[in-house]
Amino acid sequence: MKAADIKVMIEAGLPDADVEVFGEDGQHFDARVFSPSFSGKSLIEQHRIVKATLGDSFSSGAVHALSLKTGVSR
Repeated sequence: MKAADIKVMIEAGLPDADVEVFGEDGQHFDARVFSPSFSGKSLIEQHRIVKATLGDSFSSGAVHALSLKTGVSR
């Protein structure tokens, strides 16, 4: 999987988000996701929301590791 694919998936699930994804080894990625949808949500809830946008990418092995930085705004 490519960073651009992950970016598209996150943006599809969180259309109001500002998303950046890095990591070109195909399995380890860093993502920065900022969305007004995160307002009032804990950091854990924000991460769960982002991971939910990726569907079965973790269980299928397409993504091995994803480091997240999330927030309401930059």
